[in-house]
Amino acid sequence: MAGEAEDEIPDSGAVFTFGKSKFADNVPSKFWLKNDVPLKIACGDEHTALLTENGKLFMFGSNNWGQLGLGSKLTVNKPTCVKALKSEKVQLVACGRNHTLVCTAQGKVYASGGNSEGQLGLGDCDERTAFHRVDFFNAHGPIRMLAAGSNTSAALTASGRLFMWGDNTEGQIGLGKESQASSPQEVSVGRPVSWVSCGYYHSALVTVDGALFTFGERDSGKLGLGTDQLPGHRVPQLVKSIKERVKQVECGGGHTVALTEDDVYTFGLGQFGQLGHGTFIFESRLPRPVEHFKKGRVCQVACGENHTAVITDGGLLYTFGDGRHGKLCLGEENFTNQFKPTLCPRFLKYSVRAAACGGCHMVVLARPRDGSCSDVTLEDDDVTEDYLEKSYVELLGDSLDSSTLQRSLSARVRRRERERSPDQFGALFRTLPAMTPGYLQPLPVCSQTAPPRLPPNRAVLFPEQAAADSDSAAESPTDTDSVRGLGETTDFLNMTHVMKMDPGDKTLTLSPVQKSKEEEEEEEEESEEEEEEEEEEEEEEEEEKEEEEEEEEEEEEEKEEEEEEEEGEEEKEQEEEENEEEEEEEEEKEESEEEDEESSKDDEEAEEEEEEEEEEEEEEEEEEEEEEEEEEVVKKKKSKEGKRQSAKSAKTRKSRVKGQAAAESEEFWDDVLPQYLNLK
Repeated sequence: MAGEAEDEIPDSGAVFTFGKSKFADNVPSKFWLKNDVPLKIACGDEHTALLTENGKLFMFGSNNWGQLGLGSKLTVNKPTCVKALKSEKVQLVACGRNHTLVCTAQGKVYASGGNSEGQLGLGDCDERTAFHRVDFFNAHGPIRMLAAGSNTSAALTASGRLFMWGDNTEGQIGLGKESQASSPQEVSVGRPVSWVSCGYYHSALVTVDGALFTFGERDSGKLGLGTDQLPGHRVPQLVKSIKERVKQVECGGGHTVALTEDDVYTFGLGQFGQLGHGTFIFESRLPRPVEHFKKGRVCQVACGENHTAVITDGGLLYTFGDGRHGKLCLGEENFTNQFKPTLCPRFLKYSVRAAACGGCHMVVLARPRDGSCSDVTLEDDDVTEDYLEKSYVELLGDSLDSSTLQRSLSARVRRRERERSPDQFGALFRTLPAMTPGYLQPLPVCSQTAPPRLPPNRAVLFPEQAAADSDSAAESPTDTDSVRGLGETTDFLNMTHVMKMDPGDKTLTLSPVQKSKEEEEEEEEESEEEEEEEEEEEEEEEEEKEEEEEEEEEEEEEKEEEEEEEEGEEEKEQEEEENEEEEEEEEEKEESEEEDEESSKDDEEAEEEEEEEEEEEEEEEEEEEEEEEEEEVVKKKKSKEGKRQSAKSAKTRKSRVKGQAAAESEEFWDDVLPQYLNLK
């Protein structure tokens, strides 16, 4: 086994890994065998199997259920030969989510790994860490094909008989009401079967006459059936909407891909782009052809959990769907989803022989192209340069002179240009060249992810031929200088497309450029900081509003208290006035009585003295009551003044007026009482 420089890959080919393969997580890698030739590959959720021409089985990846069949549950990062099967020549292999099936040249079937639903076919539900033979197939002839799903397994015999076993909670092994089967059970559709595939919770088969049948979980249209057929989803149902003969079918996590003589049909879930119908097709309940490829160009298809791979007759690889972990083979830093079939430029100088898709990774088997083959025919919308393998400076440096094309601004700059005046751009705006008659008008930026259509049947030149043409294209020093002038501005890093001109036919291409992780993280940090600032401003505004409301409430309370005090003072003044009037009336009465007394007889003097004594007593009592009332008024005033020490100047003035009134009343009584007593 070797893994030296890329130029030293042998003619027998190499195995390329992408995504979370455990061999090299999230980074593209490759390996090959020195004394053997890789022949077949299979992927499970996070493990991989490789068959060689000599019949050896190599395994690597996750092993938490013993699915590698190496006798343990330890994760294996390097391809390891299964020594227990060295005496056997392994011809077929299939990987499920957490189990593995193999078949030898003698027709023996072995299974290893998880067995919670009886998917190993051994008659029980106990997991195995080493390969155990499935005795059921000893008497059923040679095996033509194996398939494995989440907790399901299938075997197709050379005579066209199909056997399935494992989990059937959704009808995914076509046994009707049965919940599971721990040993193989025959599934019949009345005619021989030529192909079978197991997805996570649904399955599909193709008959010898090209009819497609699906069964299992019916959600999201992954079965491609009409509404009248869905009630019978627990047994195989004919997909009527595909009129052509189907050659191959593959089932993913929530979607299905069918290959006919001319077209590729996809249906089911497409939220990650795994259907290849574009950015606005998130689900297709009926089969729909993928429009990217010419008739009859596709020869193989493969499905992972949420991504799809397609191989053409020219040995080119196209991928689309979930791009996490870099499993789409579109660059080390390209983890974005692809909603249309996208050419993998890495394999332009290789001939792809097979591809297998797992849950989080993809494995490709490819060989160097024959030197006699000088060009490869591409599809119309294919982009042949992997921009993410180069820096932004290199990308602009390879473009033509700035006097030929006007550099386009990024989306963010164009938006700001519409919203603000040009003067606010400062140095960034001045780095762009001025519009002169020698410049072209700005090119319209296409909203699609693919560049505008190029002339059909373009020939891709290989390094030997490209070297001869490279001298004719000169680098633009002005472009590089402008890049230096921009510094670390994020506007430039948000560039979405690069324009290039083919020196041969003078045609323009507009190619998408993906952003790196660091740039995306910087943008996320900026957006988070902006959100935090906005939240702080909102909190400050709320606090200010609360303080204003509290101040208003305090002012209202003070006003109410002042009004109450004024009312109390008015009432007291009215009482004092009434008391004064009563006293005056009493004095008048007393004066009139005194006049009567002078004219009365001496015998009445005793009575008058008695009356005077009584009146004096009453007056004393009234005086005492008045004094008590005055003392209470003074006490109340003192308590109120103590509580409101911070009152306004108006309050103090009022209190002074009250004190003067009280003093005047005291002086009044001091003057009046002696006079009154003297009169008596």
